[in-house]
Amino acid sequence: MSDAIIQSELLDNKADKEQNLCQILSVQELSVLNDRSNSKGLVQLALHLTVMVCSGYLWGTNFGNWSLAIPALVIYGFSLASMFAPMHECVHRTAFANNRLNEAVAWFSGLLSFYNSTFFRRYHKWHHRYTRVPDKDPELTDLKPSNLGKYLLIISGLPWWQGKLSGHFQVATGQFDDFPFVPEAARAEVIRSTRWQLGIYVSAIAISILFGQPWFFLYWLLPLLIGQPILRFILLAEHTGCTLDANLLTNTRTTLTLWPVRFFMWNMPYHAEHHLYASIPFHALPKAHQQLSQHFTHIEPGYVKVNWDIITNS
Repeated sequence: MSDAIIQSELLDNKADKEQNLCQILSVQELSVLNDRSNSKGLVQLALHLTVMVCSGYLWGTNFGNWSLAIPALVIYGFSLASMFAPMHECVHRTAFANNRLNEAVAWFSGLLSFYNSTFFRRYHKWHHRYTRVPDKDPELTDLKPSNLGKYLLIISGLPWWQGKLSGHFQVATGQFDDFPFVPEAARAEVIRSTRWQLGIYVSAIAISILFGQPWFFLYWLLPLLIGQPILRFILLAEHTGCTLDANLLTNTRTTLTLWPVRFFMWNMPYHAEHHLYASIPFHALPKAHQQLSQHFTHIEPGYVKVNWDIITNS
């Protein structure tokens, strides 16, 4: 048996043992928290989309009135970018009790936020299985904020855009060498899903050109460019500066934040709770926080503090 295989098995065993140590809730307590709900998911989605539509309308109908248009653009852009959150929740199949609804909303949310849910499901499965384990967690390949320049580059969203453009192209053309987390049996589905998604973008661009209107730029590309830095500011806090091991009590951060952020992010600021028990749906995470918070190492009072700590410690 090769050293690489032995090392991989040791990492897997270590991850399994450390995750087993983190089983804090009783079966009954977890069963109550795990209750999924179509109605709660649909209400949350409807409210999210309502904010998106209203802010997008204000942005599109107030050019020249920049005191109203610019704030509307920021809200609209973040509501688009944060469609990552329902996609993430639906990939876990916890947003709704109905799995077909989870699948449909995940794909639609990914379309709006420039993720592909079919690909992300496989990527994210490895992230949860090997959270913060070097050479195993795919998130650890992302650029690190090791100095102020790299931090600002990450926050700008430019590396994210580069990664998404190259990643979507690689998948659409059947190149999976950089994506070992996508099993061979799932590749055809992932390719097909990505091609459909890219086809919709191309169609939207073509319609904009056909009518001589900058619709694609004004209502998708520009808002997402504006919204991504806010999302990066939030997502960077989830694991940065936490331990590089499989201990779920120390390798993930919960950030206590304002209600609007929790709303747009579908309670994902309760991220340590989510990683410890990924089966708990978004609407139960505040209650889970009350039961679990005392066990976590990293609970911070706001994203400004977390990002300031990241900058000063880089």
